[in-house]
Amino acid sequence: MQDVATLVAQAREGRPRAVARLISLVEGASPQLREVMAALAPLTGGAYVVGITGSPGVGKSTSTSALVTVFRKQGRRVGVLAVDPSSPFSGGALLGDRIRMSDHVSDPGVYIRSMATRGHLGGLAWAAPQAIRVLDAAGCDVILVETVGVGQSEVEIAAQADTSVVLLAPGMGDGIQAAKAGILEIGDVYVVNKADRDGADATARELNHMLGLGEARGPGDWRPPIVKTVAARAEGVEEVVEALEKHRAWMEERGVLVARRRARAAREVETIAVTALRERMADLRGDRRLGALAERVVAGEVDVYGAADELVRGVSGG
Repeated sequence: MQDVATLVAQAREGRPRAVARLISLVEGASPQLREVMAALAPLTGGAYVVGITGSPGVGKSTSTSALVTVFRKQGRRVGVLAVDPSSPFSGGALLGDRIRMSDHVSDPGVYIRSMATRGHLGGLAWAAPQAIRVLDAAGCDVILVETVGVGQSEVEIAAQADTSVVLLAPGMGDGIQAAKAGILEIGDVYVVNKADRDGADATARELNHMLGLGEARGPGDWRPPIVKTVAARAEGVEEVVEALEKHRAWMEERGVLVARRRARAAREVETIAVTALRERMADLRGDRRLGALAERVVAGEVDVYGAADELVRGVSGG
C-alpha cells in the first residue's frame, strides 16, 4: 500500500512520478481510490479542461501538441490525457500519443499520459474524470483531453470538458460525419485542420452553414467560431487558443462554467452510485431472495415490477 498523503504532496510539487502513481491507482481501481479522491477533492477546481475530438486522421495529436506549445509560451502548466484504443489482449493503450508529442516530453511544465479506453464507448477511458482530477490537483492550469476518433460516440467528450474542440479536415467527408455524429451539438470551437489542402474553404463554409441551421441563438448566446489551422506548421493555433479564452470568459461571465462543472459532478456521482448498486445486485444472483422472487413471479403471485421493488428494498436495506 502506498502512502496517499505523501503521493498527493509530491504531486502538488510537480513530481511526475507521483502524478503517474496516482493516475495508475485510478486506472487500476485501487482499494486506495476513495482515499486518493478524498485527498484531492479540496485541491481541485483550478484547471481549465479542454476536450479535443474528431474523426480519425484529422490531426488531433498534432493539434494537441501545437496547443501545448502555445500554452507553454504563456507560462501555463499543461496536462495532456491522450485516450487511446485498447489492446484486445492486454487492455493497454496501442497508439502511444506521447511519441507524437515528443517535443514536450522533457518539459517539466508538461505532463502527458496515454490512457486506454478499455472497451469503454464514447472515446474516453472510464477513469478519465478521476485522472483529470489528479492533474488538476497537481497544479496544471490547462488539461487537454484528446479522445479516440470513434465517430458517433465522440459526443461523450462534451460531458467531461469545460470547452469542446471539434476538429475536421478537408477531403474526409467530415461534413456528413458531423451530421451523423451529432458533433454540431457538442462543439464550442470548430477547427478545420490541414487548411493548406484543397477544399478547406469549402469545408469551413459547409460547417458554417450547418451551424446556422442549428438551434436559434439569442444576442448573448455563444456562437462557435470556425478556425482554420495547419497544425503541423503551427499555423492558426494561436487563434484557436484565443477562441478558447473567449469561450472561457463567456462561460464565466454567464455562470455557464460553474453549471457545466456541477452537471459533470452530478453525472459522475450518479455513475459511481449506479455501479455500486449493480455490483450489489450481481452479488444477489445466487441469493435465495432472488430465487424466491423468481418463483413467485412464475407462480403469478407478484408481477416483475413488484418483485424488482422488493429486491431493491432488500439491496438498499429499506
